[in-house]
Amino acid sequence: MQTSSTASIFLSLSSLLLLFSSNSWAKSPHTTHHDHFRRCLIRFSKNSSFSDDVFTPENPSFLPILQFPIQNLRFNRTNTPRPRIIVTPRQESEVQAVVHCAKKHGIQLRARGGGHDYEGLSYTTDFENPFLVLDLAQLRSITVDAEAKTAWVGAGSTIGEVYYHVSEKSKKLGFPAGVCPTVGVGGHFTGGGYGVLLRKYGLSADNIIDARLVDAKGRILDRKAMGKNLFWAIRGGGGNSFGVVLAWKIRLVDVPETVTVFTINKTLDQNAPALVHKWQSIAHKFPKDLFIRLILKRVNSTTTKTHHTVQASFNSLYLGRTNRLLHIVQKRFPELGLTKKDCKEMTWVESCLYFGGFPIGTPTNALQRRVQLSKVRYFKAKSDYVKKPIPMEGLKGIWEFLLQDEADLAELILNPYGGRMDEISESSLPFPHRHGNLFKIQYLAYWNHDDSKASETERHINWIRKLYAYTASYVSKNPREAYVNYRDLDLGINEEGNTSYAQARKWGIRYFKNNFDRLVSVKTKVDPTNFFRNEQSVPPLAHSS
Repeated sequence: MQTSSTASIFLSLSSLLLLFSSNSWAKSPHTTHHDHFRRCLIRFSKNSSFSDDVFTPENPSFLPILQFPIQNLRFNRTNTPRPRIIVTPRQESEVQAVVHCAKKHGIQLRARGGGHDYEGLSYTTDFENPFLVLDLAQLRSITVDAEAKTAWVGAGSTIGEVYYHVSEKSKKLGFPAGVCPTVGVGGHFTGGGYGVLLRKYGLSADNIIDARLVDAKGRILDRKAMGKNLFWAIRGGGGNSFGVVLAWKIRLVDVPETVTVFTINKTLDQNAPALVHKWQSIAHKFPKDLFIRLILKRVNSTTTKTHHTVQASFNSLYLGRTNRLLHIVQKRFPELGLTKKDCKEMTWVESCLYFGGFPIGTPTNALQRRVQLSKVRYFKAKSDYVKKPIPMEGLKGIWEFLLQDEADLAELILNPYGGRMDEISESSLPFPHRHGNLFKIQYLAYWNHDDSKASETERHINWIRKLYAYTASYVSKNPREAYVNYRDLDLGINEEGNTSYAQARKWGIRYFKNNFDRLVSVKTKVDPTNFFRNEQSVPPLAHSS
């Protein structure tokens, strides 16, 4: 991370013993700290084979397990703070053992699902204390009850695996979640989770009906046992604040046997500015069955003398057939020029592959891949919510940013709201961004190379920060809202040892608005000692300064 001053990753045993001298891990002169931890896990879980799923830096599997799911190379450098231990439990009782033994031995716990964590908080830290990674990848059983329209999903599953297993049981059922199949459900659901079914069925979290969670006392709680406040908090309140979710029970949604997709690309000289400007005012008003998002990026120009131009991609899912889609779009957005040849009919699960970037015709079992299809790069992200259309003058400034050298791989993704999102109260879940939002912007700065002086990283991060500053006058205000699943440490962090309510509120109200205070209240009750924490976790009042 940018603010880290940790110098070494693989510490010698003597350095580790010095580091852990304040706790029981270093009390025995004849056994190492991780031996103590292993024995604690075996004793508590009553499973002697559990130690096979505990990995330390000395183990040759340690680095491959740590690095396999990492999606942001900014947090995969040799000087990135790494865990002292990785644990990959296979049973719920083993997660209980990890929580119990981590507390006993004074080590922080970071739970990791799919590895798409934008700031790497699930597998690294800016804090000085030692930490372990609880990798949930083995907890990925999925049981679908098509008749009841429900499914139990292990927290280590990916959303692609959910889509695949649901489709194997029924071609008329789906689930509203993200477009990238390798995203882990654990992080996705805890932050809200959205995708192309957003306008029809809301968030992933809006469709969660039960969960199983290990709390700070090591207890396994279901919805009834955890109570309404904790169950409310884990559905959109962000990860690593309230416990470790083991599994989610989700409500499946109806989808037609045939859906239609299209992608239309327009550049600046092909009327893109006017199309983008109009899209802002109409995309949230379309029928709920129609979702048209925008992807803005720089491309090589083929029709002008300039080297580059900006392309606007209108990327759509319609829950129905082509003829009806054409009627809607040609009536409400004729300027787009949609024709029948632009449209492709397919099943809902095939549309999941389409939005995941797979070629048409790819077998649906490709959704079970845990390796991302696109190349993993260095990146920095930010987010905004827009309540009034950005004027043409403001859009012109965005084009200028996208034409800069630092934007060669950058993207802006604009997702329309309205529909079901307008019908759900801001306080229904911790996720507050509902009625009144036209669309959300996700800013993404990518780059491929990272030199030893970090100048490449600084150059691209400075670019996205300048763009974010430029758009301030065109987006939500007081607070300037942000999406918690697009973690952004620029908004503020909790400093280790000084996790005050006032400090956390700087970023908390941007993610959660007025729901932040209720989240703090829940945290104070269920985890008063702040065992589950990271740089942007909800703090308990008991730890306020």
